[in-house]
Amino acid sequence: MKKLRPSGGYRSSASFQTATIIYDATVWFCEKFLDARSRTVDQMVQAARSGRQNIAEGSRCAATSSQTELRLVNVARASLEELLLDYEDYLRHRRLPQWAPDGPEASSVRAIAAQLRRQDRTDPTNPSDLTDLSDQQRYALYARWLEAEDAALRANAIICLIHQANYLLDRQIAALEAAFIEDGGYSEQLATERLRQRRKEQTDRANTTDRTDLPQPPPCPKCGGLMALRTAKGGKNPGSQFWGCTHYPECKGTLPI
Repeated sequence: MKKLRPSGGYRSSASFQTATIIYDATVWFCEKFLDARSRTVDQMVQAARSGRQNIAEGSRCAATSSQTELRLVNVARASLEELLLDYEDYLRHRRLPQWAPDGPEASSVRAIAAQLRRQDRTDPTNPSDLTDLSDQQRYALYARWLEAEDAALRANAIICLIHQANYLLDRQIAALEAAFIEDGGYSEQLATERLRQRRKEQTDRANTTDRTDLPQPPPCPKCGGLMALRTAKGGKNPGSQFWGCTHYPECKGTLPI
């Protein structure tokens, strides 16, 4: 049975792929540069995980609840914003430099994302097409920053990735909101589909009915005019059908069926 609304497919989305890199990089950043007993470690790892997992969960909920999908994607966006602040705090508290958004370092990190977009969709063997890489292969593209011994280098690169993920999620949220306004929620779509199916069934029945099976109206015994099927509203047999003259009330001719 065809689903009314598609769901899943999150693994191929740029937002989920970027969030996966951020989650992995955060786990290893915390292991290397922060005290495992620090509450900050748990907060950062959980925020990174929430950003990734809520994208996936929202995608899976898309089939039955567009509102739930939208809410979960917003949760993912908020979690990554929280993580962004944690990395900025890390740099500021240690008096480490933060890259300028349009500086050469940040531009180098952003350039990797451009490689992940399919350059030639007509040629699946094109070596510049990196959309089908595994998570490990995709992470390796950023290894020069994410595996660096310099904490500031790692933190700044992850900040760049968070900005990319947030940009993608903002676009995703805007598209979901527009679709909800345009098409309605799942319940509305389900009701519309149900009504469409009922109308189709009625049309199919009408098209397959043999009209010759219906009784042919006899002539009126009083005036000879056309007669039509009528339903008694009162009298001895309310609800029963009979032939009545179409010239009623001038002619009150009737016949039983």
